[in-house]
Amino acid sequence: MKKILFFSLVILAQTCSFEPKGDVEELTVNLIARETDQIYESLVEVRRDLHRYPEISEQEKRTSTKIISYLDSIGLDVKTNIGGYGVVGILKGAQEGKHVAWRADIDALASDSPDVVEFASVNKGVRHICGHDVHTTIGLGIATVLAKHRDKIKGTIYFIFQPSEEIWNRGAQSMIADGLFDLIDPSEMYALHISPFPVGQVATKENELYSYFRKLKVQFNNILVKDEVVKYTQDLIKGHSTVNEKFWDLKNFMDPEIGIANPNSMYADYIAVSEPFHVKSGNNVVDISTMIYATDSLELDSMLVRLKENIGRSAYATKLLSVQYEKNDPTVYNDAKLTRETLQTIAAAYGKNTVAPIYGIVHLFNDDFSFFQKKVPGVYYLLGGSNFEKGVIAMPHSANFAVDEEAIRVGVQYFSTMLLSRLNN
Repeated sequence: MKKILFFSLVILAQTCSFEPKGDVEELTVNLIARETDQIYESLVEVRRDLHRYPEISEQEKRTSTKIISYLDSIGLDVKTNIGGYGVVGILKGAQEGKHVAWRADIDALASDSPDVVEFASVNKGVRHICGHDVHTTIGLGIATVLAKHRDKIKGTIYFIFQPSEEIWNRGAQSMIADGLFDLIDPSEMYALHISPFPVGQVATKENELYSYFRKLKVQFNNILVKDEVVKYTQDLIKGHSTVNEKFWDLKNFMDPEIGIANPNSMYADYIAVSEPFHVKSGNNVVDISTMIYATDSLELDSMLVRLKENIGRSAYATKLLSVQYEKNDPTVYNDAKLTRETLQTIAAAYGKNTVAPIYGIVHLFNDDFSFFQKKVPGVYYLLGGSNFEKGVIAMPHSANFAVDEEAIRVGVQYFSTMLLSRLNN
């Protein structure tokens, strides 16, 4: 797998292009680079400390305390205990202007897999295998660099450190319910996630970045021959799928022929039915459920209608109780204008090959940053964290997940430049 991914990403790095537009002052870019270099080693230590002491969702007390102390030390106005262990650092510029926000998630995951780094987790059964330790560190690094230039900043930056991202209906929604937007009033909002792209690259796309996903549930009653109705229903649902077995293999995300960076990507337009199905029976009722992923929410709605119509014409029509989606959550949806403008800023500052194109839509992953995007237009980026020469593969939620820490330097540089540009230009 490592060799395949390495080959694919080398090709991607050589062939991707993004035509930079706009003007980013060379002096500003060079200054941000120097200041990032000056704090880089200290940021690595911050990341490693967070990695050694990971905390799962709703238990991020130590992590939150570390963030609060750090933000206090660089002179930000700090708000705490928002939606749990959420923290907001407020950086006000010397002049009035636009208000923007940067979000970093802070929780870890339960995992019994052995850590793959020397600074391994000391909290048994918990690991940062989704990169939130890196996300947090990059957020603190951006705040450090920009705090040095508050006298030149027009406007305000809110640094949001969000707990419980790994619990879908908690984190972002808990912060919102606890009055986050009574404390802050951004007109734009940004976030990133570590990804298998190589270090030095950033990628995103306009509109949907991740697929829409729904939990489909079909329910029958008074079924005498359960196996028959289960097979009929599963075959009927699977008949709506437009993907093959390659779709589910994560390494194919980056395949140069069919992956998300190819204009002919197999991830560009699909309905995917997850297997195995979950079957539950009791009290003379049979429930058949599975997850459905799609690039178009309207296709999901249409699929539900077709399923009801097909079952309504079948031998099981009188036994049908319901066909419904139990989940109807938002997906990450990037503001088109902000996506274009911010990618142009990064490409102009750091070279057009730093921005990798995305044509497909990622399945199996999502982020509750989408709940913030329902309140404020924003952009969510995929930041490269892999270094295949070193055998480092930044595939989130994988047992051997690791990150080249150079991604910290890259993230701080790219997004300090981008945020400063959003405020001052």
